[in-house]
Formats: sequence, structure tokens, C-alpha cells
Amino acid sequence: MAPVARTVAVLAYPGMSVFETGIVTEVFGLPRPELGVPWYDLRLCAERPGPVPVIGGATLHSPYGLDVLAEAATVIVPGVGDVHATPSAHLVAALRHAHRAGARLMSICSGAFALAAAGLLDGRRATTHWRYADLLARRYPAVTVDPDVLYVDDGDVLTSAGSAAGLDLCVHVVRRDHGAAVANAVARRLVTAPHRDGGQAQFIETPVPARADDDRVAGSIAWALAHLAEPVTVARLARQAHMSPRTYLRHFARATGTSPIRWLVHQRIRASLALLETTDAPVAQIATTVGFETAVTYRHHFTRAMRTSPSAYRRAFRAHDGAATASVDR
Repeated sequence: MAPVARTVAVLAYPGMSVFETGIVTEVFGLPRPELGVPWYDLRLCAERPGPVPVIGGATLHSPYGLDVLAEAATVIVPGVGDVHATPSAHLVAALRHAHRAGARLMSICSGAFALAAAGLLDGRRATTHWRYADLLARRYPAVTVDPDVLYVDDGDVLTSAGSAAGLDLCVHVVRRDHGAAVANAVARRLVTAPHRDGGQAQFIETPVPARADDDRVAGSIAWALAHLAEPVTVARLARQAHMSPRTYLRHFARATGTSPIRWLVHQRIRASLALLETTDAPVAQIATTVGFETAVTYRHHFTRAMRTSPSAYRRAFRAHDGAATASVDR
């Protein structure tokens, strides 16, 4: 990134939770010279420079105001104080100015309400915390609200669901800016998953029970991850768990909120990402390496999960790594 593109401004507002700001600080604010790439320059900005009271009785103090936020290359709104209130005209103007100037705008959780109030989500698909999704859709009908995903990357405007999904989005942005190797290194330091598909569901309705049977399911999952390239069927998984297939299906769904086959498809797609990002292997070869029977099946599931093709994904992320981009979907 050029120096001017390194500036990240995050909004601080009265009554905020420091968790969302902490996420942004961990990803963009901590110096990371060991990664060997120009890192970000983080600025905490308030509508009025000075003290900002936060939840718990503490106070943050920032010398930066909305003028700095409006000129940043990346602007992050980690939430709003009241989802039922209208953001101030000053904040709306700053967000619009930043967007016109070419900034990338991001929201975490209820921060989508500020972007929507500025008109920056009109005609776009966006998300927010599932608790607020209906309200966002009612207040801003020009926004296509998707309540069932972790985050939405719409190019220059990105939105995420609840707090933890904000971490997924921030790591995703690092991936866009610096490539997979750097994003994976940051994720390892944060002890979090290097990639969670933005289309993944926000939550599982069924709670994960603590039962001895789940240990058997967990063991079968570990076995499957070690044998992704092999034919993996429900019957084989059930044998690993020492259950009948019917019993296994019931316990697997209770423990994970999904079916074994859907889970397996997702894991195989995840395993293919690193191969797309770091190798020149043909897509057909990658498909069989991670366990898909044919490249056609792989492309079908990949496109449904990632909303892009394997070759387009490779071009996007290999470009950020400085690698050749003329890959062919062979």
C-alpha cells in the first residue's frame, strides 16, 4: 500500500463497547514489522476531539475529530450509540465525504445504521447483527439486508454482523490488502480462524451440548479433516464414532447445527483456498486434492459458498500476493 492508503480511522462514540474498537486496534493498530509489509496507521476519531465515555465508566481520549476520519483511506464504524436514533449530520457528512474521496468504508455490528443513514448502503446488499436486521430493513428500505451472513464485501463498502464477525471482516480486509500469507500470520497471532466465509451463518439455533457422545462426533470430525482427499461418507463417519448412521446424523446435527455432508463440503472448500492462493495447480487437480470427485462438482460448491469461481478467487488473491494473475480455470 502507498503511505496515503495506510490510514485507518475508527469512530469512537459515547457509550461504545471497547470490544469492537479493540478488534480494529488488534488487527490494524498493532505494529507488525515481522510481516515485512507496510502496516496501517490507525487513528481513533471522535465527533468532538477529547474525552469519550465508554461502557464500564472508563474514558477514552482522542485528539482526532471527524476531519481526520473524512480523509482516511479506510473508515470503520464499529457501532452506533442508539440504533433507533439518527446519526448526527456531522457524522453523515464525514462519511459521505470519505466515500466521495475514494475511501473504503466498513461497519461492525450496528455501525451499519450509520452507513445506511449516509445513503452509502442504498442499492447494496449489507448485513448487521441479527437482532437489528429487521429494524435496519424497515428504516432503510433501499438496503438489501442479509441477516444470515457474517459479513458482506461489496467492494468499497463492507458490513459485518455481531462483534466477533467484525474480526472476520478485518482479517478478510488484511487478506485483500496483503494476501493470504500475511492474513494467515495475523490470524495466528490473534488465535482465530484465518478465513471464515462471509456467507457463513451468524449463529446456530441449536445449542452445542456437552455430552460424551459429542466426543465421539469430535473424533470423527478430526478423522475426516485428516482424510479430506479420500471418499468420506456418513457410513464411514458413523463407524469412526461407533454409532449407527441414523444415530450419527442426529448427534452430528445437534453438535454442529448442520449435516455431515454440508460440513464436509465446507471443509473441502476451505482446504482448497490455500492451494488457489499459493500454487499454480490446475483447478481440476485442486478439486481432487481436497476430495471432490470432479472439477465440475468443486466449481459448483465453491461458487455457491464463495459467490465467485475458483479461478476468479485465485486471480483476486494471487494479485495481492504479487503473483501472476493470468491463471486459467483448467
